[in-house]
Amino acid sequence: MPPTPRSVRFEDAVLDKLAKFVMEHPGLSVSAAVNLLITEALRMEEHPGVLFRTGPSGRRVVIVGGPDVWEIVRAIKVARAAEPDVTADEIVAMTAEYSGLPQHQVRTAIRYWSSYPDEIDAQIAAADAAAEEAEERWRREQGLLAS
Repeated sequence: MPPTPRSVRFEDAVLDKLAKFVMEHPGLSVSAAVNLLITEALRMEEHPGVLFRTGPSGRRVVIVGGPDVWEIVRAIKVARAAEPDVTADEIVAMTAEYSGLPQHQVRTAIRYWSSYPDEIDAQIAAADAAAEEAEERWRREQGLLAS
């Protein structure tokens, strides 16, 4: 369904901040920025304890005072693969202990992932691919230096 035009009035201070946000994010139109920021605000309302940040890999959801949600979910998946017989509560406890996060933050990441699994899984896949690429570059460098 195509977007529906709406008339919205913004205070001047909000428009100034919006213009700055758009300038800091090349390729993003004002309309796209408004959609992005409203979507993120609604997700933060839906999932208390998360917020969104811009980083080298683009916008991503993070746990307030903690790491990116994808990092926590990846740790959960690794723990589950290593310990397939433990309970869900034990996986949460293991992930919390490993990451140094309180269990409620681990559970916040799980709840967010359960609403947006494709988004988080894509971030995990991108991080894994970047790590594999970096390792391959390192191996090539070592091969060159060893010759």
